Amino acid sequence: MVIVRTRYESLPLTVRSLIEESTGSVLAVEPVEGGLNNALSARLRTAGGEFFVKGLPADHRWVWTQQREADLAPHLKFVAPSLVTHVVARGWDVLVFAAVTARPADYRPGSPDVRVVAGLLQQLATIAAPPLELRRAEQRLAAYVERPDDAALFAGDALLHTDWNNTNVLIGERTWLVDWGWATRGAAWLDAAYWIIWLIAAGHQPDAAEGIAARVPAFAVAPIAAVTAFAEANERLWAETAGTGVDEWTSRLHKANQAWVRHRHDVR
Repeated sequence: MVIVRTRYESLPLTVRSLIEESTGSVLAVEPVEGGLNNALSARLRTAGGEFFVKGLPADHRWVWTQQREADLAPHLKFVAPSLVTHVVARGWDVLVFAAVTARPADYRPGSPDVRVVAGLLQQLATIAAPPLELRRAEQRLAAYVERPDDAALFAGDALLHTDWNNTNVLIGERTWLVDWGWATRGAAWLDAAYWIIWLIAAGHQPDAAEGIAARVPAFAVAPIAAVTAFAEANERLWAETAGTGVDEWTSRLHKANQAWVRHRHDVR
């Protein structure tokens, strides 16, 4: 289902009124680029401060990710901006967060942000998933493993973000991790493994990307066979995604994952 971008001003009046009950009257709206999974993405300057809003039509197939983020919000205060309100009305599902002043992380070789993100991953790998209904990593990847038993290699009870797009890591006075709609329960090393693909796409060689990820203790001790099975499964997932309509972003991630798989096979 294609996501059609919508301006805040185009939301039904009822929806905007419910939002502004929590934020105060809106004085200015700044559309936010990115947010590939959002129909609505904007920063609001209001009488009560600044806020970030993201939303989807209530009938969109990914609208469940909105409720996932809302449910997780009380458990993410150490790393994610505070959820102010969740509005579901007039065919829209909108989350409102406190706005933060920060920029997307830079994953390119030589960037000091890489060290910062590695530190964030070290912290996250020690966090158990809260007692909420979350998809399990072994379920998400079951259709993409070579052998059915390989899916069990991804099982665990850590809280995983799984979408390490650099626009989801915001760096300012502190580091924030946003867009938790695809949060998953699984092995503690998996988030570092997901990050490797983004590091390669940003210009790191696969062996260098693995070396960076190994700063996360959970990844450093991950079974070799499990990491290879993950790289292969995720490559199949990206191949499937690329097959539904190639864009520059999808193609770049797929090529990065292919490079990682080749590296894994070379070192076996």
